Amino acid sequence: MSYCPNKLLSKLRNLVPIGFAYTISATSSSSSDSSIPNRTTVHKTKLCIIGSGPAAHTAAIYAARADLNPILFEGWMANDVAPGGQLTTTTDVDNFPGFPDGVIGAELMDRCRTQSQRFGTNVITETVSKVEFSKRPFRVFTDSRIVEAESVIVATGAVAKRLRFNGSDGFWNRGISACAVCDGAAPIFRNRPLAVIGGGDSAMEEANFLTKYGSKVYIIHRRDQFRASKIMQAKVISNPKIEVLWNSAVEEAYGDDKNVRVVGGVKVKNVMTGNVSDLKVSGLFFAIGHEPATKFLDGQIELDSDGYIVTKPGTTKTSVEGVFAAGDVQDKKYRQAITAAGTGCMAALDAEHYLQENGLKTC
Repeated sequence: MSYCPNKLLSKLRNLVPIGFAYTISATSSSSSDSSIPNRTTVHKTKLCIIGSGPAAHTAAIYAARADLNPILFEGWMANDVAPGGQLTTTTDVDNFPGFPDGVIGAELMDRCRTQSQRFGTNVITETVSKVEFSKRPFRVFTDSRIVEAESVIVATGAVAKRLRFNGSDGFWNRGISACAVCDGAAPIFRNRPLAVIGGGDSAMEEANFLTKYGSKVYIIHRRDQFRASKIMQAKVISNPKIEVLWNSAVEEAYGDDKNVRVVGGVKVKNVMTGNVSDLKVSGLFFAIGHEPATKFLDGQIELDSDGYIVTKPGTTKTSVEGVFAAGDVQDKKYRQAITAAGTGCMAALDAEHYLQENGLKTC
């Protein structure tokens, strides 16, 4: 008795209930689906969430409580960041509601992960390598498995760009940061000289913000003019607590005289003359932009000129119906844990509504 392996494979897929997994051994050379490698585990779900930060886990909590049985890919050192996202690189988080004494970033994300799993989220520690949004169900790929999902939430975040120089890694979170709003109010920075590296609007905003806490703020910029908007430049130039070091770049960060484990100053090189000077500061903030984690999408949904996902105003809907975006991957303005969590909630509700409208919630 003859049979067609491709038709049999299709029938087997349709027999698998949502939320279950099966394994395919694609040994037939006649298989029409070359995207499925040998011994690949395939999951079927109503909702797949890609990400591991506040947006992803808030979406997972809401989705799981709505009986969507979400699968969440938290990644494994995706973008060189541990599962939990940017907060895992932060020590004290003092501006997240509910923690009057503050909380360690990694602990906060561990709590979010535990809460997601409590309601039934299937958390998988694998990195998504590609997606397929051109047909339904959507497909999400890692090296060893595929998720076939009726809807997808992309919450992969954006990584702060960092400069590399002697001491830049050793003093990370010990006086060097990439978020003035997150860390600027910390006691180690209060009433002390601080420095910001950058020349765009973000650098101007961070420098002005830091004047609330620091005794003086230096802006270190390797060119002789800013690329920031004129209004932002005017605010900086008119602020008596800010001094600009033009044509300058940081060569090295070194420890404090009393505590060598925290930043005590930086060596600054004038790129025009080559002269190196010593600048005593207790904090150094990178403000050279962020890179949204959207390369794996391979242009399948609309992005803006900076690579951020474009969402329809007032929603988390993307250019592909059934695909939603939350957190910093679609937010280049606020970039806070609490705003990311808020959009994660929105994305879960938008996804639930989409599934309900299309008769997919109970399938």
